[in-house]
Amino acid sequence: QVQLVESGGGLVQAGGSLRLSCAASGRTFSSYAMGWFRQVPGKEREFVAGINAINWSGGKTYYVDSVKGRFTISRDNAKNTLYLQMNSLKPEDTAVYYCAAHESGNSAWASGFKYWGQGTQVTVSS
Repeated sequence: QVQLVESGGGLVQAGGSLRLSCAASGRTFSSYAMGWFRQVPGKEREFVAGINAINWSGGKTYYVDSVKGRFTISRDNAKNTLYLQMNSLKPEDTAVYYCAAHESGNSAWASGFKYWGQGTQVTVSS
């Protein structure tokens, strides 16, 4: 059973930075794509960023347009950990952020994210 545990959320002022972490267990971490999603109350969960397994296009990354240039997704396969570095944060980035694990190595297929963490709250004040 895949388990995902997020950490690193919190309250930050606009323009600030946070780094989210996601510790994964239960399968060979390096073989699967990973991603970050976020959700605001009353809205659907939104894809934020994805990263392929290394043998899928060399670990290609994907971002939603609203975070390009500000957020960076990365993974440490030796530590079974996924990261999301968030810079130049804006109040509209406020949401619960979820770590997700894909059923394949290719994160471009959004419906393939099958495993979810419990979420971590990120609040950006203006």
